[in-house]
Parts: sequence; structure tokens; C-alpha cells
Amino acid sequence: MAVSADTIRTNYPFAVYNFRVEIGTEAVAFSKVSGLTIQNEVTTYKESLVAAGSAGPRTMHMPAQINPVNITLTKGMAKATSVAHLYTWMNSIQLNQVEKKDIFVRLCDEVGAPLISWKVINAFPTKLDGPSFDASTNDVALETMELRADRISITET
Repeated sequence: MAVSADTIRTNYPFAVYNFRVEIGTEAVAFSKVSGLTIQNEVTTYKESLVAAGSAGPRTMHMPAQINPVNITLTKGMAKATSVAHLYTWMNSIQLNQVEKKDIFVRLCDEVGAPLISWKVINAFPTKLDGPSFDASTNDVALETMELRADRISITET
């Protein structure tokens, strides 16, 4: 039996190749995004009261504070997509006047409409890597920017 397009659209996993990254109000073409992780610290408590029939103090694990988020963005370098705005944002840290920005990573369907959005809140750059040069390959020149953020929220659109 053939599977309908609607069944595929609702029951099959999304492909990861079609996404869009927005830094503030500007859309930037990145080839890879990683680190969209939501994680809490875990605090361990040891109860000193021993329940009847137990061998010793009871250990409990409880969620604690949200861990900060580390995002890595990778893109190919091209004349039309200059690194100037990323470098300017990174360079602003030296003056201790870094502008924190919200970043949206939107997973899109086959026509480019967003399906799910990750909002990276209060992000700022911590590292900007230039390309690795190697005369024995014909690889694309890639730059990588690492960001630190307060947290991530996820919404279906």
C-alpha cells in the first residue's frame, strides 16, 4: 500500500539539512549548528534519618539550576558572506560592551516554512575560529563561532 504525502509529513522524522539561523534580526547561512542542549545540574541529598528496615541513609537526586548553553555555529567563508559582522560582534568583547542577542535556529520543511524553532536566549560570542589551511586538500574554508547563552526555549510553529 502506498503511503500518502500527509502520512509522510506527520509520521516521518524531520530532515536536518533544511534550517535557518537568525542572529538578532539578520539571517546568516550556517552549514552546521550544534549544542542545542537543555540540561539541569543535579544536586544530591543524603537523608540522615534511617527508615525502619533500611541499611543506611537514603540518597535523593533532585534537579538544580539550568546549565548555561554552549552553541557552535559553522559556515563556509565566501566573498558575498563576509565575516565582518561576526568579527565585529566578537571584537566588541574587548571593550567589555558585548551585545547579547537572541538567536533563532529554525528547522524548516521542504518549502522553507519553519516547523520547530529553538530560541537561544542572551547569546554572546566566546570564540571565533578561522579556517584550517592545507595545500594538499580542496576542502571549503570554514569558520566556526562558539556562543554562550542563558538558556534555550523550543516552540512548534
